[in-house]
Amino acid sequence: MTDEAFTDLRTGRNCDVAETAQVGVGADTGSTVLGDGAVVRAGTILYGDVRAGDGFATGHHAVVRSETDLGDDVLVGTHATVDGRVSTGSNVHLQTGAYLPPKTVVGDDVFFGPHAVVTNDPYPVRETSELVETTVESDVSVGANATVLPGVTVGQGAFVAAGAVVTGDVPPETLAVGVPACQEPLPPALQGGNRFE
Repeated sequence: MTDEAFTDLRTGRNCDVAETAQVGVGADTGSTVLGDGAVVRAGTILYGDVRAGDGFATGHHAVVRSETDLGDDVLVGTHATVDGRVSTGSNVHLQTGAYLPPKTVVGDDVFFGPHAVVTNDPYPVRETSELVETTVESDVSVGANATVLPGVTVGQGAFVAAGAVVTGDVPPETLAVGVPACQEPLPPALQGGNRFE
């Protein structure tokens, strides 16, 4: 880890922070706190005012910005970005290249496939608008390359298929598939929530 990497870092027991990780960047915003057993891999940047629970892990070159609270056993995969002012529960997995913008709230036991994207700006660049909160409730799976638009709530136990573009709320225990996403009953094989091994 570079000399400037640690300004105000607090870690639990048995943490492993790579030499080339930068932790506490812009720490004037607050401390970076990592729980027991955290693993921060090479090239990762964790800003100040990030709190991650026990079992936190990153892939390589992950980014987690300020004002972020992550529960226990959260994985932020290689090149994934948690762009600040984000809150997640425990056992959340963001695979390679996933993106969570500010004002995202995520429950427990949630899976974001590779390059899944949540958005928060209803009219990017074209119009001045307030950023909108997006909520992904517990036990949701969001497939690879799916996009969840601003202001949407994805209900508990829902499944967003790969490549879907979710433009409206998804009720609990519902399958969202297609562009724009249509809602269908959740097939029996996809019922019962996420089971991380």
